[in-house]
Amino acid sequence: MDSKLPEAPAIADCDTATTNWTPIYDAFIARLRAAGVGRRAPKPGERFPAFALPDDRGRYRTLGDLLGGGPLVLSFNRGGWCPYCRAELAGWAERLGALGAANGRFVSIAGEVGGRAERLHAMIGAAAAVLCDVDHGLALALGLAFCCDADLQRRYRACGLDLAEIYGGGGGFLPVPATFVLDRDGIVRFAFVDPDFRQRADPDTVLAAVRALAAAG
Repeated sequence: MDSKLPEAPAIADCDTATTNWTPIYDAFIARLRAAGVGRRAPKPGERFPAFALPDDRGRYRTLGDLLGGGPLVLSFNRGGWCPYCRAELAGWAERLGALGAANGRFVSIAGEVGGRAERLHAMIGAAAAVLCDVDHGLALALGLAFCCDADLQRRYRACGLDLAEIYGGGGGFLPVPATFVLDRDGIVRFAFVDPDFRQRADPDTVLAAVRALAAAG
């Protein structure tokens, strides 16, 4: 973990001219829903597309490598700068033991660069895997990425959040947080996709899906 990497501020704690983010987010999410963002994401019964992404050590990992012999939980998130993502990942950090007991594995996928994947790995725990979705390539291919509008990017910069620095590019893309459970053949058995990034899959519900898969053999 890179100790020199600055901790990103939590949006809720930012001292900006706009202290209430709720109406801003509500309007933004309404536009995402109207545009159908996330509708093309893999659904239960579909095979998850093959991919190869670098992990926090720069080693490329393929979906086939990760599937191994048990269920796989894939969590697409915005990164450690997002307080909603931090809360979700903290919940999974508490459940990695139970997930492992069900022969499952947790994989976090985010587009952050510059050592931030190492920080995410330290946050979740060694039993998890953290992959860097460079330029949001996989999220875009799955219909899970969208272009953040200029107004929201401006508000983020005023809050001390520079998406170009965090993601290593000026495209202004953000991913839709999503959680998938894959069986050992790469078939989606559970999917949670919501353009409202404040809503996340309940880890206990996901864990129940993994246990059901493990019991089914």
